[in-house]
Amino acid sequence: MKSSRTGRDLLLPMVVALAVYALSLSGARADEPAVVPAAAAAAAAGPDLATRVSDLEAYISNTAPKLLSAPGPGHNAWMMTSTALVLFMTLPGLALFYGGLVRRKNVLSVLAQCLGTAGVVTIMWWAFGYSFAFGSGSPILGSLKFAFLKGVGNTPNPDYGAWVSHNVFCMYQMMFAIITPALIVGAIAERMKYSAIMAFIVGWMLLVYFPLAHMVWGSDGFMNGLSNAKAGIRAIDFAGGTVVHMSSGWSALLLAIILGRRKGWGHRPFMPHSMVLTMVGTGMLWVGWYGFNAGSAVAADGIAANAFTATTLATAVACVVWPAIEWVTRGKPTILGFCSGAVAGLVVITPASGFVTSTGAVLIGLLAGSIPYLACTKLKALLKYDDALDTFGVHGVGGTMGALLTGFLATPEANPNLNTNLAQIVGKTLWLEQLKAIGLTIVLALSGTLVLAYLVKAVIGLRPAPDSEEMGLDDADHGEAGYHFDEAGG
Repeated sequence: MKSSRTGRDLLLPMVVALAVYALSLSGARADEPAVVPAAAAAAAAGPDLATRVSDLEAYISNTAPKLLSAPGPGHNAWMMTSTALVLFMTLPGLALFYGGLVRRKNVLSVLAQCLGTAGVVTIMWWAFGYSFAFGSGSPILGSLKFAFLKGVGNTPNPDYGAWVSHNVFCMYQMMFAIITPALIVGAIAERMKYSAIMAFIVGWMLLVYFPLAHMVWGSDGFMNGLSNAKAGIRAIDFAGGTVVHMSSGWSALLLAIILGRRKGWGHRPFMPHSMVLTMVGTGMLWVGWYGFNAGSAVAADGIAANAFTATTLATAVACVVWPAIEWVTRGKPTILGFCSGAVAGLVVITPASGFVTSTGAVLIGLLAGSIPYLACTKLKALLKYDDALDTFGVHGVGGTMGALLTGFLATPEANPNLNTNLAQIVGKTLWLEQLKAIGLTIVLALSGTLVLAYLVKAVIGLRPAPDSEEMGLDDADHGEAGYHFDEAGG
């Protein structure tokens, strides 16, 4: 009788045979101990204690780590929060701020322009905009190394933030790119076709915003005095005085002049239809601006805390000064004055927020509440341009003044990074570098706007038909109405 063998009896010889075969392939001998290379042993053991402590200190102080190449949870969390806050400035903050200031028949047109801008700019940013603005290339414009966000992942880009995911930094900067052209809407509100605005914005981002953002904030940018030791103009701009407010404000002025005045402007009153919406929008802008300014530290560190403080002080002071001037000169402080003062304070402190002390911020607030007030009332009346919602008076004039004041008030006491490349000119001749940056920004904004405005005008036209403008852009462009009333008018 034959004996039967179990599966276990068959498996054991097979395992032994495979083991012998593997040892023969490796050339190992049974009587020789395995040798582990020293480098492999060190890698298995991990970094030494000193290196680990050094990286922990780098995380706390927001300096470059020796070993790690991963986002820091706290810094990343703050930057994602800041990204959401800056988007909150446009949607719904700016949309409601501007929407309340126009007449009832044009409120939806303003909302649509803000929403459309957010969508169009996002697509451009993904395809090539981020790469043009923040990819290394030339001092004037980046490259296509990050086109379609290739290589923009979770690992930090040390050129812009040692502890923040590259994709988070990219999304944060995209929110700046969204709100900047949306600011232009305020100057040409109630009289430019939606199609013309979208076409203009696409061209404006290409000709003005992407090059300017790279020159000021790109790692090899021509005007990035803070980070680029070889910068041609050694200027500084913490959160967008030149890139955001000057570029949009000066472009808005020229576009408004080319477009012409609104039908009936100067012959009948053009009153805001809802100061309630404007007040709500102002509050949203103020809250969101903490992401705008404090977030520009690209870390949750002491510089961000200083920018947070400076932003609060300058805005609050300007919010008091503007209506106080109205009270003295016109007899009553208006809600519009409070709102305009707050936004002016936010604008003027923006380029300086991470570079000035609290006292410097208060001084900026005093000037922010008075100089833009004069621009919006006296200068506008004198030159008779129809800047519908005072984009130039607040953002153009305020951004220009803020950029210049930054040159006088910036101090290493607020931001030690000023000692890296600018120690010899801070407190001395930095304001001259700021003047150069101001001049180049104005030339770029005006020349780009001039070319684009006449190009769009020739191809699709800028303004709606007179009857459509009179009827209102809500119906003419979008076939909708912001408000509906019963037959009794209720």
